Amino acid sequence: MKVKNDCYSVMVCLALVMSNQVSYGQILTSLDLLNNAKKYDSKTVTYKGEVIGDVMIRGDYSWVHVNDGAMALGIWTPAVMIRDIRYAGDYHKHGDIVEVVGVFHRSCPEHGGDLDIHASEIKKITPGGLIIRPVSRKKIHIGAYSLIAVLLFYVLKRFLQGKKVGKVLF
Repeated sequence: MKVKNDCYSVMVCLALVMSNQVSYGQILTSLDLLNNAKKYDSKTVTYKGEVIGDVMIRGDYSWVHVNDGAMALGIWTPAVMIRDIRYAGDYHKHGDIVEVVGVFHRSCPEHGGDLDIHASEIKKITPGGLIIRPVSRKKIHIGAYSLIAVLLFYVLKRFLQGKKVGKVLF
């Protein structure tokens, strides 16, 4: 009898876990939110991604764009919540990875009908940093050889015109 009750308990737990209900803390993707915008409209959601672009401070609030790899969503947040954000991603930097908890709006009446999240909590998960892009030896060699070739052609042209090379270069 105990085994039968345990089986029912396990089945109920599995059914709850596998249900399509959103629980606080379940991280949603931008595609989840976009494809199910009606379902999540005006609901508290959790979203995670990289801060990108410019952090735009507007008085006591700010706009932050967070990209989860598929697309970026605008996050409207009190400016005090972004104090820990140091890096916004661009060509030269990896942005901070943040987890945002807030109310999702598929058509925000406060912001002209834009899709956004009004954050109640922002937590930095991973700090960003500078991207070091080393120059390949091949590019250095090509540049050096090109410079030498241009200088040789210039000197040769001046020489064939009958002018002294020393006066032109110095």
